[in-house]
Amino acid sequence: MTPAMSDPGSPTLASTGAHWRGVGALSMCVAMLIAAEFMPVSLLPPIAHDLGATEGQAGLAISISGLFAVLASLLIARLSARLDRRHLLIGLTLLMLLSLCLIALSPNFGLLMVARAILGIVIGGFWALATATIIRLVERASVPKALGIMYLGNAMATAFAAPLGSYLGGMIGWRGVFWLLTPAVLLNLVWLWRSLPSMPAQNQQAARSLLSLLQRRHVRFAMLGVMLTFAGAFTAFTYLRPLLELRSHVSVPQLSSLFLALGLAGFIGTSGASALLAKHLYRLLRWLPLALALVTVALLMSTHWLWAIMVAMTLWGAINAAIPVGWSAWIAEGIQDAAERGGGLMVAAIQLAIMLGAAFGGLLLDLLSVEATFIASALLLITASLLIGSGKRLRPLSSVTQE
Repeated sequence: MTPAMSDPGSPTLASTGAHWRGVGALSMCVAMLIAAEFMPVSLLPPIAHDLGATEGQAGLAISISGLFAVLASLLIARLSARLDRRHLLIGLTLLMLLSLCLIALSPNFGLLMVARAILGIVIGGFWALATATIIRLVERASVPKALGIMYLGNAMATAFAAPLGSYLGGMIGWRGVFWLLTPAVLLNLVWLWRSLPSMPAQNQQAARSLLSLLQRRHVRFAMLGVMLTFAGAFTAFTYLRPLLELRSHVSVPQLSSLFLALGLAGFIGTSGASALLAKHLYRLLRWLPLALALVTVALLMSTHWLWAIMVAMTLWGAINAAIPVGWSAWIAEGIQDAAERGGGLMVAAIQLAIMLGAAFGGLLLDLLSVEATFIASALLLITASLLIGSGKRLRPLSSVTQE
């Protein structure tokens, strides 16, 4: 997720009027990306069975996209400093369409990994460009509203991608699910083409290395904290379906309902965190991973009772959705003088954490058990909470902000 700020001098196109159709197109693009990225979470067993892989290996389909998203997020700034951002976003959407077609056609695990790698390039590139693009599309006073519209696509896809994937996968197969996404992405491509104005490169400062920010002590601690948090979350999130099927023996309709509860709870978590950010940012960054660890353990212990699983999944979804909101707000407070570069660095850190978390969880699932995967998830989240502590390590030296 990218931050909701840019450098003060970022140019906009506000003089020609706000391009709200472009904002809507970006919101749809977010929804398509989130759906494509996390749809395999609810489809791991059938994908693994069809392609002759283990469920842990199939989890690499998520981690490989994270690896290439990391690389794209670190390199896209150099391209955006030279090319029209409109062309970059349209090109990334074309790559997303290509990726979905390759996934649906994959005859083997190798081609699936190639397709997911292409999707990773789209994920990293898009999130590194999205917020700065919003700032150029609307007047400064309208930026929060525009960002809210864009992230609405995130919330919608998070809520419905996994349950729809699980439900439709049982009816038309996992390949059919990905084929259903392709016309929506094609429509999104046309919408972007017609609604985005030309946005020539104007800020050569964006090409400076994102990694130079790591010279700041509080940024290093923040990146370690965000990586531990997201790695812990995705060590468990990637393998929720194997847990529910192996331990609880839920049916496909029950599985879809559980994923729907998890997704809908994300709306509550997002709005709740947004309301608390102003006064309790560092407390949220500290306590949310600890709360998620406790719920992860509770989920592992409650797999014999469907009502308890439903409660745990709902809590898990709400807490997990609140975490990115807090870290986005930290960018605005912790790296005010380099918010765009800080956002790109955080995209890289989050995607790297997703990759490592999914791979680590899959390794434990294959070598030990699903219980080991979820216990490791909880331990990573607890470590993140301990590292963040009171939040002093995450504050810039000149900060006098009081919680």
